[in-house]
Amino acid sequence: MNQTEFVTLINPFKDKVFRLAKRLLVSTEEAQDATQEVMVKLWDKKDGLHKYGSVEAFAMTITKNYCLDQLKSKRAGNLQIVHNNYTDRQPTMQKQLEDSDSLSWVEKIVNQLPEQQRLIVQFRDVEQYEFEEIAKMMDMNETAIRVALSRARKTIREFMTKTHSYGIG
Repeated sequence: MNQTEFVTLINPFKDKVFRLAKRLLVSTEEAQDATQEVMVKLWDKKDGLHKYGSVEAFAMTITKNYCLDQLKSKRAGNLQIVHNNYTDRQPTMQKQLEDSDSLSWVEKIVNQLPEQQRLIVQFRDVEQYEFEEIAKMMDMNETAIRVALSRARKTIREFMTKTHSYGIG
């Protein structure tokens, strides 16, 4: 496989690899590094990629594993991950403020979910993967994926309900 064929093969899902890395690592710079590492690993295996079935699913699995390894090494070094994506922006309308606040809350809630649920939410609700694909990437059965997703969504819903009702209800 030459470089042009490789680029054509990975271009459709390269952004998904980055988004997953960003979800897990939080830092844009670290996500870019992770994406580059994954692309290098795919390049190294370029001539045998088709034996893995879905190259995209294989890439997402490599990304997940690489990022989790990075996080484990950070935890071992007692480094803290700081979320710095949200800056103080002044929206022009009340609706934008409410939407931004809701998205911010959802982001915070998702980041507090157990690692497995966080990944499943990312794969299903953000990246729009089918349950079968997620099951392969997570090395779980589809029923377990559905249960974990249901629990994650329930947790998000409960936190959002508490947040928006301000204790009234």
